[in-house]
Amino acid sequence: MKELLFYVKRLRDYAGKKLYINLISSVIISCLEGVGIYLLIPMLSLIGVFSGGTGSIPFISGFFDFIRWIPEKWNLLVILSVYAVLIIGQAVMQKYQSIRSSEIQQGFIRLLRLDIYQALLESRWSFFVKKRRSDFNHVLTSELARVSQGTVQTMMLLTSLIFTVIQIAFAFWLSAKLTALVMICGIGFVLFSRRFVKGAKVLGDRTSELSQSYFAGVADHFNGIKDIKSNMLEKTNLNWFRALCGRMEQNIVQFVRMQSNSQLLYRASSAVLIVLFIFLSFEVLHVRAEQLMLIILIFSRLWPRFTTIQANLEQIVSTLPAFKGLTDLQRECREFQEMALAERDAQIRPFSIKEGISCRQVYFRYDSSHSDYALENINLHIPANSTTAIVGKSGAGKSTLIDILIGLFQPEKGQVVIDGVPLTADNLFSYRSSVSYVSQDPFLFNASIRENLIMVEPDASEERIWDALRFSASDEFVSRLPQGLDTVIGDRGIRLSGGERQRIVLARAILRRPAILVLDEATSALDNENEAKIQGALDRLKGNMTIIVIAHRLSTIRNADQVIVLEQGGIIQQGAYQQLSNETKGTFGRLLAYQTSGQ
Repeated sequence: MKELLFYVKRLRDYAGKKLYINLISSVIISCLEGVGIYLLIPMLSLIGVFSGGTGSIPFISGFFDFIRWIPEKWNLLVILSVYAVLIIGQAVMQKYQSIRSSEIQQGFIRLLRLDIYQALLESRWSFFVKKRRSDFNHVLTSELARVSQGTVQTMMLLTSLIFTVIQIAFAFWLSAKLTALVMICGIGFVLFSRRFVKGAKVLGDRTSELSQSYFAGVADHFNGIKDIKSNMLEKTNLNWFRALCGRMEQNIVQFVRMQSNSQLLYRASSAVLIVLFIFLSFEVLHVRAEQLMLIILIFSRLWPRFTTIQANLEQIVSTLPAFKGLTDLQRECREFQEMALAERDAQIRPFSIKEGISCRQVYFRYDSSHSDYALENINLHIPANSTTAIVGKSGAGKSTLIDILIGLFQPEKGQVVIDGVPLTADNLFSYRSSVSYVSQDPFLFNASIRENLIMVEPDASEERIWDALRFSASDEFVSRLPQGLDTVIGDRGIRLSGGERQRIVLARAILRRPAILVLDEATSALDNENEAKIQGALDRLKGNMTIIVIAHRLSTIRNADQVIVLEQGGIIQQGAYQQLSNETKGTFGRLLAYQTSGQ
């Protein structure tokens, strides 16, 4: 419940006076509704329904004294006109209140979306390594929608409570005994219906779990759709999806069934209450007909409010897990926050490397509770404007070392040093702004080639774009596309081949004009001809930028200035390509011999 209260406070801080205006409007609307009901008695008296008079109704005699100054033939018309003005005024106020409520709700949800998305972007890379991407999608869509619903329901509940309190006070003023009777019944029902609220909490927890499984499963299946199709796993995945959808359907039906039962109980109890109410009024309390009718009118409007309050309460309780999920994600983001984006951007300064990058006794592990290090006692130096290749078997720690070198991970022990200056929070973002990274699995957005390129350099000229494309051997195939640079390439660039995607991502990295270019198997999907072109382009860059390459195909790093060989998280060899290839008993020599014999 504390998570809900936290977001209610945030809503108050966000909406400010608008929220209070809305609440005051609710009070006025409730008062107008009560006055409208109150005016029914003099109207019915004027048309002869209550021939015995209306003296037992407070203020009615004073109202008749007022209208006695009006000609008798206009009395009914005046009362009807006042009644119409009140109801129309109430409707107008409700219209603007609904609009304000929508503005408050949508603005608040927009605020939450931006807060969560920004918090995610400001989190360290280690946070994303530990999380499933589908969990973020789940929170930003399903859970955020449920928080929106819970926020709306809370506002509706508050409005209903204000209306109910005013109407109860009015009813007590008319007849304390009859009102007390109804209130005792209402309190009894509220106590009895606590089991419905508990049931709503259980179903809400299950809704969050099923929704999280749905997002995770769907994301995994469509990320692996090629494997599913090629291995004929459609039936297996369909069975999983069918079972999950069945559980989701059952969960929602159970919630509706629970709410229907509570609503049925309310309606049945209201019928019994009205019968008992009328019987006791006439036979025991001897209430006058006009007074009884007014109270019945009030409670005919008031009792459905009890039903609404119960339904709202059940809805709110069912969304509490979503509030908790949102709060937990924001708390984790704060724990892993690097720096606020505005503060980070203000801190970035032009960065260049004159001497080189060094690792000094660097140790790193993904989980501090485990004793095994992913990197252990790493000591190396990468001279500025040189080409360094990092090789090793799968799992040797190559990608982890790259993440350390470009500042995504911070060492548990040891230092990364740039031109003799340790890499710290003060210079980290300036350093990272000078790095361009190209992964083995290139990522492109579902947009045009031009849009994918200029996201790193919005002011890049047409000439610079084509220069970057020529560097990556992409200019020929891009010029042949139907819309050229403006061709939309589909989700993750699916309309391009693997090699074409890698070349576009490489062009994007070059367009940024980085001081450090990192290639993580960036030429693995290229044919020999295009790989040779890119190797030639990289050779031309030597002396102009620092290039770090992770390579499995050792033939692609013949011109590297130095080669670093990793094994089980440690450096076992380091030197020039030719030097290491001559050490036939070394790991590099064995890897090279294995690849050469396999060709």
